[in-house]
Amino acid sequence: MNDKLALPVGTTLDRFIMRKQEDFPFATGELSQLLRDIALAAKIVNREINRAGLIDVTGAYGQQNVQGEEQQKLDVIANIRFIRALRNGGEVCTIISEEEDEIIHTGNNKGRYIVAIDPLDGSSNIDVNVSIGTIFSIYRRLSESGEEGTMEDCLQNGTHQIAAGYIVYGSSTMLVYTTGHGVNGFTYEPSLGEFFLSHPNMTTPKTGTIYSCNEGGYNSFPEGIKNYLSFCKESGYSGRYIGSLVADFHRNLIKGGVYIYPATAKSPKGKLRLLYECNSLAFIAEQAGGKASDGTGRIMEIEPTELHQRSSLVIGSAEMVDKVEEFMKASVKAADTVTAN
Repeated sequence: MNDKLALPVGTTLDRFIMRKQEDFPFATGELSQLLRDIALAAKIVNREINRAGLIDVTGAYGQQNVQGEEQQKLDVIANIRFIRALRNGGEVCTIISEEEDEIIHTGNNKGRYIVAIDPLDGSSNIDVNVSIGTIFSIYRRLSESGEEGTMEDCLQNGTHQIAAGYIVYGSSTMLVYTTGHGVNGFTYEPSLGEFFLSHPNMTTPKTGTIYSCNEGGYNSFPEGIKNYLSFCKESGYSGRYIGSLVADFHRNLIKGGVYIYPATAKSPKGKLRLLYECNSLAFIAEQAGGKASDGTGRIMEIEPTELHQRSSLVIGSAEMVDKVEEFMKASVKAADTVTAN
């Protein structure tokens, strides 16, 4: 008999999480359950995305979220699915979502964890069948157990994350996460309804030849970013920009590259959300050997002051992020010199 006909399908996400539970003696299984709750919601959202065109859930919902952006129907569906899964799981006392104005109290006041989530990143691409994603962060609560979570619980900087991850819904659906002990990726097998370990111990190349940036806003970029983009072109780098943060980040994580979303005249503080997008991906990037910066310093050291705080983001291969920071510092120095003269 040909042994290849019965090859093992691999390690499931559930089994992998159980094996890694010993990394978190303080968690006594709750963090593992929380990660499984997120995976369950991801399966449901994946199903909704795959049949979106058949059940008329593409297009605009008719309302705007707190960011002033038009919500898509699937934004609303994904938000509901993840909140419901996290509430029912019982491990989370408080949720903050990009789609919600305020803190969401789950009623699980003894829950030890806070979750920050962007339920459906890149939702403007839904109607054109381009990869989209979910981004999440997990923190331990600071407040006393038995009470509702507080704003202080939610406004922790990125260095306090105990886990972070993303799900990319594309040609295949993948869940990638870290608990501070490296990065692992799991691919969804829909016929079995399971995520299987497909990318163990993910590391990103130290440098690459891909830059991802929406150059439509070039004229209002900081001078240092303009100079770096010129450097990329002169060096023969490839410009690759999907317009879904998760998809761009995922490609660059694997192949090596840098993603840049700078501040502009229209968005002087940057446009991406510190708590829902930047911190989560920064944790993953660093655990994979990359870096994440706002152009001048480490993203995860920024102290948040509001739930929907925005930031610029430079993230990816470490040497490429360093190079962007060099150009930013040089432009500031040059401007200071002109001013002094």
